[in-house]
Amino acid sequence: QRLYLIRHGVPFQDYPVSTSRYGIGNRDGSLKTPLGVHQVRRRIGEDAPLGTIFRGRANTGRIANILTTPETSPEDNITSRILWLDGLEEGVNRGGEVDAFQRFIYIHGTDEEGLIGQPASDGCVRMTNAAVIELFDQVPLGTLVVILE
Repeated sequence: QRLYLIRHGVPFQDYPVSTSRYGIGNRDGSLKTPLGVHQVRRRIGEDAPLGTIFRGRANTGRIANILTTPETSPEDNITSRILWLDGLEEGVNRGGEVDAFQRFIYIHGTDEEGLIGQPASDGCVRMTNAAVIELFDQVPLGTLVVILE
């Protein structure tokens, strides 16, 4: 449950994350985190305040109550920033019923920060809000993302 930012082949920064509470898997509807090579296809939320809530990838103008204890929120909000991933491996995370982009697989902030470090999402890769903002500022479109078990 770690994300490593690698520059020139060397780990530069690492962050605790949360992947799916349902495990690893690529099928549409599974709510599992897909493995394989992806790229950042869309970046959403630049300059939004920390904790901004997104619905359907649109800024709602609302700020989430961030839970720092290990509990679930009633809304399970996507917050602060979204890095929308596009799978690059046909039949693994691209195309048909395994397409990560069509499944809306993101790296994003969460209002459930107290659960970071353990599987807790519905397929996405969750980060603390400060960490996802920091990562967002360093990751351009097209950045490769490899999700390993």
